[in-house]
Amino acid sequence: MSAPKLVGVAGSFNRPSKTYALVQTVADLAVERYGFSSKVYDLHDVGPSLGAAQWRKELDDQAKGVIDDIVSSDALIIGSPTFKGSYPGLFKHLIDLIDPHELRAKPIIITATGGGHRHALMVEHQLRPLFGFFMAHTLPTAVYASDRDFTDYKVSSEPLANRINEVVGELSAFFPHSVRVLAAAE
Repeated sequence: MSAPKLVGVAGSFNRPSKTYALVQTVADLAVERYGFSSKVYDLHDVGPSLGAAQWRKELDDQAKGVIDDIVSSDALIIGSPTFKGSYPGLFKHLIDLIDPHELRAKPIIITATGGGHRHALMVEHQLRPLFGFFMAHTLPTAVYASDRDFTDYKVSSEPLANRINEVVGELSAFFPHSVRVLAAAE
């Protein structure tokens, strides 16, 4: 039996990126705890065809491969930088190219980053409704991180690390067998 597949999507073009670092940190803990296979993408990984495509069929093979990984995953981690209180347009365009039934009932950890706490509700007011439209299972704990939660593009805040631990623990409702296997191995 193969390991469940976890895919992270950081809706950022910046490299290095705090959003990517946050998604990768969540993914690393989930892999450690549940034994997932994982891959994390950013918008660079999707490639230049994203901005020109009106339909999924117009994407190049690179972008189609990323979307195929997203929709075939067993769980998702979504991360978005916050721009003017919301997610970036190209990130939303990527999500718009996914058919709603392809994310139905999929567990999703929602995360976001921003310059300060002023944007903290973006996860609740923007990301949660977006994935609610897809009838996905956004996990109860959302993770927002501000600039002060990072040092050199690494999570350095204990409260943020605790919140990440909390949300990764919520995946056990969807992957209880993985938790038991790891617990038995210890």
